[in-house]
Amino acid sequence: MRNDNTTYQDGAFFQRDRAWHPPALTPDYKTSVLRSPKNALISLGNTISEMTGPVFGHAMIGPLDNDLIRNYATTGDPIGPRTIVYGRVLDENARPVQGALVEFWQANAGGRYRHKKETYLAAIDPNFGGCGRTITDDEGRYWFRTIKPGAYPWPNGVNDWRPAHIHFSVFGHAFAQRLITQMYFEGDPMIWQCPIVMGIPSREAVETLIAALDREASLPMDTLAYKFDIVLRGRRSTMFENRREGN
Repeated sequence: MRNDNTTYQDGAFFQRDRAWHPPALTPDYKTSVLRSPKNALISLGNTISEMTGPVFGHAMIGPLDNDLIRNYATTGDPIGPRTIVYGRVLDENARPVQGALVEFWQANAGGRYRHKKETYLAAIDPNFGGCGRTITDDEGRYWFRTIKPGAYPWPNGVNDWRPAHIHFSVFGHAFAQRLITQMYFEGDPMIWQCPIVMGIPSREAVETLIAALDREASLPMDTLAYKFDIVLRGRRSTMFENRREGN
C-alpha cells in the first residue's frame, strides 16, 4: 500500500478509482477550498527511500498502547461508554495486511480533544488521553479499547457538528505508505448531516466508514463492540482523506 491507497499484486500497484473517492474541492466543507489544488496534479515516481523502511514490530508497542481506557488514567477510568473497536486491514483481494502500524485518536465522551488549540467548551477528562496504536497480526487483525467519543461543534457553518468519530492512520512498510481516515458509529443520524461526509458522492462509499455494532463481541455489563474493516485500494476501498504524507 501507499499514500494513494495502493497494495501490491505481483510487484505492481492497483490503480486508484478516483470516481470512488471524494473530490478535493467540496465548497460546503469550507477548509477544502484552501486545501484543494488549483492546478492539475502531477504524477511523481517513488524513490527507493520512499518505498523502503521502516519496518514495524510488536516490540515497539507498549502493553497499554491499544487500551485508551487505561493508558492515560491516573485517578480512575475515564467517563463515557466503554467501547471495543476491532477489525482487519485487508487488500482489495481480501488478503490480510500484516505488520501494519494502526494509530487512532479521538475526542473524549464530551466531544473534546486533548489539544492545546482545542476551543470547544466541553471539559477535559483527566483520565483520558485519546490516542493509541497497535500493529496488525498475521491475519491483518487489530483491536483496541476506548471510550465512545462525543459529537462536537466546529466553525464550518452556522450550526455544524461533527458526528462521533475516531481517526485512523494506517502506516505500512515504507515511508510513503501512510493512509488516514475516520470511522463513524452505526445508527448515528448526524453522519448524514456532516458536510465532510457529504463531500463523498456515493452513499455506498460513506457506508465503508461506518463501524457495525457487534453485540456478539460485546462484553456483558461492560463494553459494546464495533467492527471496522479497512480495505486498501480497489472498488471496495475504505475512504481516505485527500492529503499527502506529512500534511
